[in-house]
Amino acid sequence: MSPSSLDELIDALRCLPGVGPKSAQRMAYHLLQRDQRGAQRLAAALDHALRVIRHCARCNTFTEDEICARCLSQKRDASTLCVVEMPADLNMLEQTHAYHGMYYVLMGRISPLDGIGPKELHLDKLLARATDGSVGEVILATNFTNEGEATAHYLGEMLRARGLKVSRIARGLPVGGEIEHTDAGTIAQALVERRTL
Repeated sequence: MSPSSLDELIDALRCLPGVGPKSAQRMAYHLLQRDQRGAQRLAAALDHALRVIRHCARCNTFTEDEICARCLSQKRDASTLCVVEMPADLNMLEQTHAYHGMYYVLMGRISPLDGIGPKELHLDKLLARATDGSVGEVILATNFTNEGEATAHYLGEMLRARGLKVSRIARGLPVGGEIEHTDAGTIAQALVERRTL
């Protein structure tokens, strides 16, 4: 017997981070009973986003174009490349107004327990970007979690072996903290006080 449409909706909502069975059930009931127009907008926006959003060919963040506007900007410093785990981390760094270089978004981090190694992060794309002749320094701005530190260590070794200058953002961020949830002043200080690996 296949699940009912309501059960399928509740199960689908559980894919969202931090949403458990009770929250998913409340959301489903709300959308069906109180906000059907909102549910239609959500479905249409999700469908549209899945059709048009892709990864930038240069920095790997989400974009609707082959190359995102940030990568095409002539106002950015092409000699520095800041590597972050997720687009949310890039957004937080941008809010500091302390960094004006380019980015590369890993879309994850090395996490053997989750089955994510260097191969799953497609580090060949990062390597090609970092060695394209314009980058003089790579700034590693992964989170200060165990996985983020392991990722930074691996990337530092890989990039230094190619003759690149590699630095790590300073520990202005709390140990175990994530960039996405840190205030802009702390992130700005961490960028200013980055150190060479």
